[in-house]
Amino acid sequence: MPLISAQIIKGRPPELRAAFMRELAEAAVRTLGVREESVRVILTEIEPEHWGIGLRNKAEIDGERK
Repeated sequence: MPLISAQIIKGRPPELRAAFMRELAEAAVRTLGVREESVRVILTEIEPEHWGIGLRNKAEIDGERK
């Protein structure tokens, strides 16, 4: 039973998250030859303040772009 875990920055719409999870599951079915019912996908959303990039976090970097 494949278990796929992915982390993304919070803020994407539900339909994009669902599409991403579906694509991950489909890739497992296609490449591993497993039944779709056996695939598990865990998607964890991380607050931008908790996503470090170098010495800063994503929220700080996004704030500079505005």
